[in-house]
Amino acid sequence: MNPTAPFDHPSLTRRAVLASAGLAVPAWASAAVPVRGGTVVIGPGAEMTTPLTSAVTTAGLAQLVSGKIFDGLLTYDAQFRPQPRLATSWQVSGDGLTVTLKLRAGVTWHDGQPFTSADVAFSLMEVWKQVHSRGRATFANVVAVDTPDPLTAVLRLTQPAPYLLTALSSPVESQVIPRHVYGKGDLLSNPALNAPVGSGPFRFVKWERGSHIVLERNPTYWDAPRPYLDRLVLRFIPDGAANVAALETGSVHLATQLPLSDVARLSKVPSLQVRSEATSYTTGVGVFGFNLDRPVFRDVRVRRAFAHAIDRDFIVKNIWHGQAVAVDSPIPPAFPDFAVTDLPRYAFDLGRAEALLQEAGLARNAAGVRLSVTTDPAPTGPLLPVAHHLRSQLAKVGVDLRIRTQDFGEFVSRVYTRRDFDTAFYSGNAGPDPAIGVQRFYWSKNFKPGVAFSNAEHYANPEVDALLERGQVETDPVARRRLYADFQRRVQADAVRLPFVSAAHVVVGHKRVAGLDDIDPLYGNFAGVHLLTA
Repeated sequence: MNPTAPFDHPSLTRRAVLASAGLAVPAWASAAVPVRGGTVVIGPGAEMTTPLTSAVTTAGLAQLVSGKIFDGLLTYDAQFRPQPRLATSWQVSGDGLTVTLKLRAGVTWHDGQPFTSADVAFSLMEVWKQVHSRGRATFANVVAVDTPDPLTAVLRLTQPAPYLLTALSSPVESQVIPRHVYGKGDLLSNPALNAPVGSGPFRFVKWERGSHIVLERNPTYWDAPRPYLDRLVLRFIPDGAANVAALETGSVHLATQLPLSDVARLSKVPSLQVRSEATSYTTGVGVFGFNLDRPVFRDVRVRRAFAHAIDRDFIVKNIWHGQAVAVDSPIPPAFPDFAVTDLPRYAFDLGRAEALLQEAGLARNAAGVRLSVTTDPAPTGPLLPVAHHLRSQLAKVGVDLRIRTQDFGEFVSRVYTRRDFDTAFYSGNAGPDPAIGVQRFYWSKNFKPGVAFSNAEHYANPEVDALLERGQVETDPVARRRLYADFQRRVQADAVRLPFVSAAHVVVGHKRVAGLDDIDPLYGNFAGVHLLTA
């Protein structure tokens, strides 16, 4: 459900993560001359009641679906360097205040209308900057988009944004959407959010609620002869064991959100292959956050007590089954340009947790309970088992943690709109740059009820705001690293969000499915995906 290089840190290589689970690192196969035709069925797990257009949301289902319906202005190569897509070239002025994009000619939207610079201006100024949880920070310095002709877009900035081209290369969220479709009436109630009209390799056909989504080949795609597949089907299977069975029987060809306890076994199935890695856009960090509008959590001693009750090593080994690494910083080691180690740390120590609660004046009552609070784990990945584990640890120090469960739509509404929560478990992408993936959770100006995966904690620290805003415009890499190091030290001392794992992105697929992107195998646009002949 964001935004660095894939596991470049020496202690966290892709192979090290896979070796810990006894897995190998295969390369996705590809035919020399791809054959056109066929259908690939994807098992994304449970259905989410979120818009399918990820220009307005970071929800995982939207990213997976609309990454195939929409193209971005840029893409990236294996070294995460910007490459052309809807923009064929770009030029950044010497002062960093102007970015000129030359757009691809002959591109049409799926309804036949031409793609133009007006769509770029609309998408950036009226969509990404206004309603996207990451875009509000990412494009904060962009104040205008000039459109001198239909194939030229000029971004005007008040200050340099050294990460901007990286943001425009995002395959799943900085997506240009058609003004003539999405610019009518209220954007967030536009029916096209759930029946997207894009310019990408696949066209939306239907969403059968509770069952599946169908996409079909775009015959007028600009990058002919791609795409090769005739159809993509996303089949919702909320039960993890049933999703595993569907993979093994061949009724599903690619799947994620699988029970991690099954990954090692699936790697030994001859017809399947497993990829388990992090990339700049899929490196997620699991966190436990506090609603700072609750008076009890305004005491940092209480928050630090909770931090000392988290056994990260147990969570990695027994709940994530080795498909993650323990972290205690918002910027994980998969981002070596910014990750630092000299931070305030909270070792698993229940004695220290109890002492802090006592210091905060939270004495045990006759039943031995100091504090009763709720927690809301997002229904994604193994966050619910983590919540149960933390509940058992906190009970030992007199905290009654009551777990509430709900579907994804209700979780988003409760935490980000109604703000009816005490604490919450969730995960969010940390990349591809701190200004894109991390700032949204800590910047006080990104506290905006109704915007999912924004500053739900209602954290407001002027010193942290200043560091984040300086990091957005600093062009010297060394100075920028210092700013984000200082940021990490301050927020870890404040302990308003408690990072506990950086999770690998696990994808299991049939070996007949070829041409998948090595960096974003499930979230890529699938233009080059094809089926190998038996």
